[in-house]
Order: sequence, then C-alpha cells, then structure tokens
Amino acid sequence: MTLPLLSVIVLNNNHRDDVIACLTSFYQNDYRNVQVILVDNASTDDSVATVREKFPQAQIISLTKNLGYAGNNNVGIEAALTQAADWIMILNDDTVLDPLCLSQLVEAGESDPSIGIVGPMVYHFDEPDVIQSAGGMLGKKWESIHLGKDETDRGQFNSIRPVEWISGCAIMVRRAALESIGPLDVDYFLYWEDTEWCIRAAKAGWKIIHVPNAKVWHKGVKRDYQPKPYVTYYVTRNYLFTLAKYKAPFLVRTVVFAEIFRTLMSWTLKPRWRNKRDHRDAMWRGLIDFCSHRMGPMLS
Repeated sequence: MTLPLLSVIVLNNNHRDDVIACLTSFYQNDYRNVQVILVDNASTDDSVATVREKFPQAQIISLTKNLGYAGNNNVGIEAALTQAADWIMILNDDTVLDPLCLSQLVEAGESDPSIGIVGPMVYHFDEPDVIQSAGGMLGKKWESIHLGKDETDRGQFNSIRPVEWISGCAIMVRRAALESIGPLDVDYFLYWEDTEWCIRAAKAGWKIIHVPNAKVWHKGVKRDYQPKPYVTYYVTRNYLFTLAKYKAPFLVRTVVFAEIFRTLMSWTLKPRWRNKRDHRDAMWRGLIDFCSHRMGPMLS
C-alpha cells in the first residue's frame, strides 16, 4: 500500500542551530513518504548553506520579502500542493519531533476521511514532561485556550479526541481540507492565524483532532514566557478581527472591548503597571488598527 505523501513546511530566519536540530529529528522519523520544504526568509547567517550540506534532499525556497507567518507558510503550502502532497504540515523551526510523531499523525488522520486537521502533543522543550498544548479550545469570550497548559503529563490526555484548534507550531492539514477552506489568512500576518484556520475548517465540516502519542517539543514558549509588545499588538488586533469575522455574539464583543479598555486604563493609571507602558501603547495601536480595518504587518 502506498503511503500518503506528507509535505512538512519549516520556516527559517537566521535560526541555524534550531533548524538543524528540527530537521535532524524530522529525518529520524519512521514515516518514509515525506518531504521537507524549507522556506527561508532572507537569512544572513549560514543556515541555508548548512541545510544544503547536511540535508541535500530538503527543498529550499528563498524569500526576498517577509510575508508574515501566514504568508511565508502559504508559499510552502502552494509548493506542497503543486507537488501532490496528501497532507501538509506546518512545523516551527524551533521544534524537535519524537521519532514516531509523523507516522502517528498520518495514521490518525487517515482513519477518517472527515478529519481535516491533526495536531500532536506539544511539550516545553526545557521541561520535557510538561505540556505546552494538548490542543485548544475557545473560551466563553472566544479566547484561545491551550488545553493542559503547564501541566505535567500524567496520562490525562491519553486518547485521540476532537479539539477546537491546534497550535500552529505543529499543525497537519489534509489536502482536501486545504482545497476547500484555503490557506492561512494573510491579513493576520502573525498570531491567531492557526486558531482562525481551525475555526474556518470546523465551519466547513472538517473534524479537528489531537493525537497525544504524536509528540513534539517546542522551544519558543516557556512556562515563564513574557511576550514582547509587538505580540500584544497582533494578539489584540487579530483577536478582535476574529470576533468580527465570525460574528461573535454582541455580548462577547462587548465584554472583550470592556476588558481591553480596563487593561489600558490599569496600564496607564496604576503605578505598579508602569513597566507595561510599551504593551499599553501596542494594545492601543492594535485596537486602533482593528477599528481602522488595517491588517497585515504592524507599521513601525
């Protein structure tokens, strides 16, 4: 029996050590009908040369313009579809895969033709038994919530189950689902695009599942992760954009706006939040750009 072709897209931007570790774990996987497409965002280190030397079988697409997380990945998605991939996986360059990860994901996805999106168990790299994401759900205010976040894995997520969204650090999508819902929304540029993609898939009737036996370790987010102001900007704007795009109930939008204004006032008026002034400014910009319908990259 011919195995489905899996194309894995990895973005890189001057992250030589991370991308080499990621690809090393990729090529140590037991799944064999697989290819990697490295989308390089104008790296100036020797990461591309090192990948060519160590992994000559890897495809490399070089970009001259940063299209954002969504747009850069869409370049890889288009190439994968052109090459007749059955499944397309987006994988952060700062991840390391368990040797059985890819086969577990494909096997789970192939078990039901209505499954459109599949995701692994994501752990903190620096705490290998601590969960970063066991899939996600939307809260009462449509906020994106990582299931199992910062919990030690004691087998509490021991079976394949449906979820509402999958972390974009490692997300696998069926070709037919991609063809029906389209690629990532480039308006988001950065953050929330994975959640929106899953919302779009679910509304089109595709199932989204989490596969706990497929394991990934992610370096980019730690338990004490402190986002930078630009993250506050994108999260604020894109969260509001998602609420508007999918017509969240009026009460939900009202509560979210009230919470944003309360946070802005606290970060402005309370001395103990003086260190949040940069985040306050970023949140204001995100709110203003949402109200102005300005999407894409944040203006410098």
